[in-house]
Amino acid sequence: MARVEIYTKMFCPYCARAKTLLAAKGVDFAEYDITMGGPQRQEMLGRANGRTTVPQIFIDDRHVGGCDDLHALDRDGKLDPLLDA
Repeated sequence: MARVEIYTKMFCPYCARAKTLLAAKGVDFAEYDITMGGPQRQEMLGRANGRTTVPQIFIDDRHVGGCDDLHALDRDGKLDPLLDA
C-alpha cells in the first residue's frame, strides 16, 4: 500500500471529503493539521509548489493536488493503481 499524506485544517469541508474518500478505500494516511500554521505549513508550501489551499494530498511523495484532484483521479480509475503501488 502506498504512503498517503494529507495536509488539512479544522472545519475544512474539502479536507473532510478527501479523508472520507480515502477512508472508504481503506487507506491509512498521515494527516498534518496546519490550522495554526507553523513548520508543517511551510513544508506543505514547498512540497505543493506554493499552493496554499487545503487539503494538499501526496501519494508516495507525488503531489496529487487537492480534494477535487483526488476525486478526479478516482473517477478516471487512476486512484486505485496509485494506492496499490
